[in-house]
Amino acid sequence: MTHAMSRPVTLSLERPNPFDPPGELARWREEGPIRPMLYADGHVGWLVTGYAAARAVLADPRFSTDLKVLHPPVGGRLTQAMFADVPGFFLHQDPPEHTRVRGLLTGQFTLRRAKEMEPRIAQIAEDLLDAMEKAGPPVDLVRAFALPLPSLVICELIGVPVEAQEDFQRQSEVMLDLASTPEMVRRAKDELMRFMLELVDGKRARPAQDLIGNLVATRQLTKEEIAGVAMLLVIAGHETTANMLALGTFALLRNPGQLAALREDPGRRAGAAVEELMRYLSIIHIGLLRSATEDVLVEGHMIRAGETVTVSVAAADRDPAQFPAPDAFDVTRPATGHLAFGHGVHQCIGQQLARAEMRAGYPALLRRFPGLRLAIEPEQVATRSDMAIYGVHRLPVAW
Repeated sequence: MTHAMSRPVTLSLERPNPFDPPGELARWREEGPIRPMLYADGHVGWLVTGYAAARAVLADPRFSTDLKVLHPPVGGRLTQAMFADVPGFFLHQDPPEHTRVRGLLTGQFTLRRAKEMEPRIAQIAEDLLDAMEKAGPPVDLVRAFALPLPSLVICELIGVPVEAQEDFQRQSEVMLDLASTPEMVRRAKDELMRFMLELVDGKRARPAQDLIGNLVATRQLTKEEIAGVAMLLVIAGHETTANMLALGTFALLRNPGQLAALREDPGRRAGAAVEELMRYLSIIHIGLLRSATEDVLVEGHMIRAGETVTVSVAAADRDPAQFPAPDAFDVTRPATGHLAFGHGVHQCIGQQLARAEMRAGYPALLRRFPGLRLAIEPEQVATRSDMAIYGVHRLPVAW
């Protein structure tokens, strides 16, 4: 099928139901797993909505994540393209450069390392819940719990002083807000980079047993590359998990049967519940972007070199060909290969850490506050359809 045979669609990020992807994604997926799409700058590329096609594109080395060649699916321009010049920002590097930088980090993010961190993660969660209980209801769960939990964990792991937390959260917000101007994004990026460079200098003068300290000790990356790696991990390491914790709690509160099933046996069910929440909520709601480096045939469609492909994780993770009754939220569902952490060489390096944070966070919250409930009407919860990472802006709760 060629471009001419099917009118290009445009991507919408509006979700009539806060937990479901935009309705047209399901309709398009039924018609076929891949179709032409009109990008915000006029480029005609592709949208992938089928699970098998999504995995195929994400695993194929002929697709690049280089920001300099990607087109923006929404908004006027790809403001993230400003990260193209950040050394060490391996998320948007292709092999062999990607392999060289990421390879130095894999030891820090193994399943074993995540297991070792579990007691510390649990302690941080308990401390935050103590403070929440002390403050008394109502509280905004985002600010009181969902955001600080992964932020404190990633700060400790990387070696970022806790007092810098609010600063980098503010800068991340600006960088991920689709309404931010290029100037705002550049300013936030430069500020964060300056801070990270100072941090690397500090670790060079006083060696430390944390991720930045370890990277300094390897002498395999430049100062700028270490700062870029730290910046990427700080942004990715708190934004995604924070939004999952808040949006996931909202979903559980709106599905009392599922909440009861998780509460009943958190030890056994927490793992499956985390995987199901990741699949069901798909917070990477713009999708994952790739650019073809040569002509590639995907599901009978010829994607030409230079064309951008948007892989809709939200649509793929609701594909009935892969997940029975995909629109049902079921915490007892066996966890099966969702794409919420991506797939292929760029699959999220911090996925085991994120899982550990959620496996600790949800049960601790539900155990501490058996009467947890929304403090406002569900319709009043402001969702983040305006951000690169979906979630809720605030989640006022009481107990």
